[in-house]
Amino acid sequence: MVRRILIVWACNIAALFVASVFISGISYQHDFWVLVLAGLVFGLVNSLVKPIVKLLALPLAVITLGIAFFFVNLLMLYLTSWIVPGFSIDHFSDAIWGTIIIWAVNTVLYSVFGVNDWREARTAG
Repeated sequence: MVRRILIVWACNIAALFVASVFISGISYQHDFWVLVLAGLVFGLVNSLVKPIVKLLALPLAVITLGIAFFFVNLLMLYLTSWIVPGFSIDHFSDAIWGTIIIWAVNTVLYSVFGVNDWREARTAG
């Protein structure tokens, strides 16, 4: 369990870093510790707040065929920028592209490190 948490944290740090490299409007002020804190907060927000927001957005997600969940992810990124001093998003378009990049990076890293396999193994055993 601790290993999974650390891997997800590292994946979030990597995803936020990649987003900041490709999108000039996403910044961590080139301070590694801001990036580490942002990765931690992003993981906590996704673990604690996101399930509640997804539940509340479920009717809208049904109507929009799931597109509303993209905006839930976007909100989690904004929430992280509001909580972490030094981590900023300049424009809404930067948040849109950042959400896409973070999703793509995390999808690849989660499959490489087998993060989703642990969830399946936990429920099977």
